[in-house]
Amino acid sequence: MATRTQFPRLLQDGVRLLRCERSRNRNSKRFAHHIPQDPRFGLLFDIDGVLTRGRTPIPAAKEAFSKLVDSQGHFKLPVVFVTNAGNTLRQNKARQLSELLEVQVDPEQVVLSHSPLKMFRQFHDKHVLVSGQGPIIEIAKNLGFTKVTDVDTLRNRFPLLDMVDHKRRKHAPCAFEQYFPRIEAVVLFGEPVRWETHLQLILDVLLTDGRPCYLPKEVPDPHMPLLACNMDLMWMAEAPMPRFGHGMFLQCLESVYNKVTGSELKYTGLIGKPSDLTYHHAEHVVETQAQQLGLKQVRTIYAIGDNPEADIYGANLFNKYLQKKVAKARAKKAAQKALRQVELEGTVTAVVEEVGEDVPDMLGCEACESILVHTGVYRPNMEETQERNAYRANHNGHVHRDFKLDPELKKPAYEAEDVDVAIDMIFKIESAH
Repeated sequence: MATRTQFPRLLQDGVRLLRCERSRNRNSKRFAHHIPQDPRFGLLFDIDGVLTRGRTPIPAAKEAFSKLVDSQGHFKLPVVFVTNAGNTLRQNKARQLSELLEVQVDPEQVVLSHSPLKMFRQFHDKHVLVSGQGPIIEIAKNLGFTKVTDVDTLRNRFPLLDMVDHKRRKHAPCAFEQYFPRIEAVVLFGEPVRWETHLQLILDVLLTDGRPCYLPKEVPDPHMPLLACNMDLMWMAEAPMPRFGHGMFLQCLESVYNKVTGSELKYTGLIGKPSDLTYHHAEHVVETQAQQLGLKQVRTIYAIGDNPEADIYGANLFNKYLQKKVAKARAKKAAQKALRQVELEGTVTAVVEEVGEDVPDMLGCEACESILVHTGVYRPNMEETQERNAYRANHNGHVHRDFKLDPELKKPAYEAEDVDVAIDMIFKIESAH
């Protein structure tokens, strides 16, 4: 497996060579690399800032994807799109990507921020309040939730709750408020449209333990389960500067809850990048694709993103998990080998229980290498003052507060000018095996 310690000169020279050639002739095919035979790797692509800016494809994206498909337009290796977007269905996102990239993208290749919620079966039969925009009720039901209420429905059932916008105020309470079934959990899919309404009603539900028509005797502690998808503080659209993401809404909700109650808002689950749960799910999708393509076990996953504090942090966090898994499995295998040798020599009569069952030769995916491109949130020419660098080294920055502060996790394994350069770099690394 190629790592930055094994191939530093090769990679540095390769990146310089690719950038130099690209600056001379963007359309040149001279240095185009090809997929190595029997690829043992898979690709995870972020979308906004890597492949598109809003609804506009980044020019390098089409060139990059032309190298990943055969003459029939079918992918020749596992390719998965991992995005923190959560306001759409997988099939709609796949259709949009197919049109923008001019390749056939299947819904099974798309991992949205809320995709891992399928695994939260303990909440699927609870009455949940959902927040976000787009077809969130349909999204929730597709994920397995059976009793779903959105904020607009709650507002109509309890018209006295939403008071910020004077034009939307209703002065007559609903006669059936007391019969409304108690809300048992809150699921935040993405940034809503009317933040003041969503902040107020979500807070009402949390403080009343799901019965917003009653005055609580005390603040519930702990409050009801709260699941949140997509922690991106900012994301890159067509505007010159990044735009507010769902992470900014979460920041507001956490601040309001703390100000009102004096306590910290607690999440039952945080889903989407940089959560390692999302990368576990993406790894499973990659392995499934490899099997469908008749390829061998994937050894390395390359995660390409534009945001150091979501894409890179998450990929590096998952890589740490993989390194621990591989080290543990190899240590166990070495112990088993040593035990068998001792048994063959006749010096022991019992199997050491701690060694356990045999470790398979194939350990699954062994590494997740992060690649940071310069076409989105991260811009290499943005100057950072010494004071700003010191602050970011000691604070989580854009990373959600519930994730461990580790500045090293924000550093990519590799950097590339754009996604096309990144693909050429990956092919070069893999061909060097």
